[in-house]
Amino acid sequence: MATDISRRRLLAVGGGAIGAAATGSLLPPSLQTALAAEPPSGGMRAIKHVVVLMQENRSFDHYFGTLRGVRGFGDRNALELPSGKSVFEQPDPLRGEVLPFPVREAAETQRKDLQYIGDLDHSWSGGAKAWNNGWMNNWVTAKTAATMAYYDRRDIPLHYELADTFTICDAYHSSVHTSTSPNRNHLVSGWTGSEADGRRAVGNDAYAEGTHPGYGWTTYAERLEKAGVSWQTYQEWENFTDNNLEFFTSFKAIARKALAKAGDFSYMEAFYAKVRDTTDTAERERLLAALDEGVAALTPAERRLFERALRRRPTGTLAETFRADVAAGRLPKVSYLVPSALDSEHPGASSPVASATLVYKVLDALASHPEVWRHTAVLINYDENDGFFDHVPPPVPPEGNTDETYQGKPTGLGIRVPMLVISPWSVGGYVCSEVFDHTSVIRFLEQWTGVAEPNITPWRRTVTGDLTSAFDFTRGRRQPGVEQPGPIPPFTGRWRPAPPAEQKMPVQEPGRRPARPLPYQPDAYGRADGRVFRLLLSNSGRSSAHFALYPYAGEYAAPQHRDVKGEERWSVPLAGERYRFTVTGPNGFRREFAGAAAGGAEVESRIGADGRRIRLTLINTGEETITFTVRPLGYAGEDDRRGRVREVAVKPGRRRTVVHSAAAAHGWYDLEVTAPAVPGFRRRLMGHIENGRPSVSG
Repeated sequence: MATDISRRRLLAVGGGAIGAAATGSLLPPSLQTALAAEPPSGGMRAIKHVVVLMQENRSFDHYFGTLRGVRGFGDRNALELPSGKSVFEQPDPLRGEVLPFPVREAAETQRKDLQYIGDLDHSWSGGAKAWNNGWMNNWVTAKTAATMAYYDRRDIPLHYELADTFTICDAYHSSVHTSTSPNRNHLVSGWTGSEADGRRAVGNDAYAEGTHPGYGWTTYAERLEKAGVSWQTYQEWENFTDNNLEFFTSFKAIARKALAKAGDFSYMEAFYAKVRDTTDTAERERLLAALDEGVAALTPAERRLFERALRRRPTGTLAETFRADVAAGRLPKVSYLVPSALDSEHPGASSPVASATLVYKVLDALASHPEVWRHTAVLINYDENDGFFDHVPPPVPPEGNTDETYQGKPTGLGIRVPMLVISPWSVGGYVCSEVFDHTSVIRFLEQWTGVAEPNITPWRRTVTGDLTSAFDFTRGRRQPGVEQPGPIPPFTGRWRPAPPAEQKMPVQEPGRRPARPLPYQPDAYGRADGRVFRLLLSNSGRSSAHFALYPYAGEYAAPQHRDVKGEERWSVPLAGERYRFTVTGPNGFRREFAGAAAGGAEVESRIGADGRRIRLTLINTGEETITFTVRPLGYAGEDDRRGRVREVAVKPGRRRTVVHSAAAAHGWYDLEVTAPAVPGFRRRLMGHIENGRPSVSG
């Protein structure tokens, strides 16, 4: 990431926010008032404006691992490493292992300010090393122990209040295992292609503006322009090189024409660097006037693209410019907000508190005009995870997908990052666990505007959603209660946290949160057959479900992946007389398989959405009676029919069915099936049964 940052002083939070904190909320008072109104009807047609604010370099666990009711540090479906330990116990040559640790505790020990930790490696090679072919066990060696540092509610109160008030997505991933620019390419164009020399564009090569030739494929902004859909990029003289539209050949050509009379400038960043760095007011005015003269010489079509994509406003005025357009009725249908380095939230140049200032002002600008707020959706996401740990393995394409592979490694999906959906139709403190990435933002715009983006690869369209499931257009939700946020400290310097001498797993906030319905209904079962395990993957949901298989007995050299809608049969090779592997899927889905190649005991499963039941068929293919034990491992409350351990005897060549109801647990289940007389035999079945209606988190 570029290091040239604005010199203006950090603002703590908008003055209104400080006053609001005294009443128990950091939300703008205007927004608190606006939330009392019912959202307009009409479904997506009621949306008139979409505002996209992409911030910098934070992982989901780093920010929201302790938030109640999301897939965080209390995840029942956390990956088991090849060592047998949890993915939260990251190997470290110096300490043995490093667990997630609070930034707050490290700040107290190291006498630093918790808001201003430094950045870590976030390169293509570093991302691949941490991911480690899907085993997720090289974070410390790839990033340093600081990768495991996390914030909680006291540290970033506005972020948590937004999650508690609106909707947070806990399966939203960055688009690629690397740095800022390739991820922002996915946001503005649907993918990241190749550099001029043929290498895949997986680095920040575009920042070499003086020599970089630009990217030749079409951006989504150009498609909106052609379709007559209004759009605007809001940015300042210093934009942290985060407006990736500037790196495409079409916009570079317009920039060169516009700069023709300004001097020896061939690209926008060089020009605006001169504008913001000069101390001579007359020289600054001369430069800006020369630019205006060049812009006036453009064709009308070129001028529109320049004003919408390339024009920058004076330092410190992004929020004010946005507010002025809202007030004047000029807000376009699609707005891209590109903050300065100081407001970007990047851990090398910014902080969560700086972002809170900008977010507060943007939301206040909208809510101060209730009729605009009532028809606006704000999407706040993060381009990549920097080097900060997240425990959820991202879906990646099956072997053989050339569109999504570079140097023998998948280009995406990348590590999980936060996404907050802020709108009248996402109020209620919901979690949405559908799989998304940055191309999902474009797909949401596709659904809303009808303007298609052909750059998005078929695999991404298969594995990710279009964000519509994060909204509820059927009825309004009143704002839930929120707690008093913590104080916001001033900037005091940048540092890198170290783990404590005595480590312990963080405790996630207790409680659940309402959950949006999901388009998945996965299941998996199978049986050993000689030297293979015949696995059946199924998904009766309307969207494809991504399954990952983790081999613990040498079935494969690395985790394997499948995307399934309907059914798919999979012959898993067995490396010996015994097998042990785990299959995971969306929203906490898990199946564990262990046993002998000739064990005689098998289990089949069937999911029933009506009544939220799972039917287990216990099968005896041996010559002696087998007694199966069915034991709930979780979600078994006081109801004896759900909580009891059942022992079921099955005669040779016969089968018996056990029905487990998950209705009282809102569709959640976690069951273990063993057969004591069959050594090593074990099945674990965990997940959520969807019924098309909102539920609660697990």
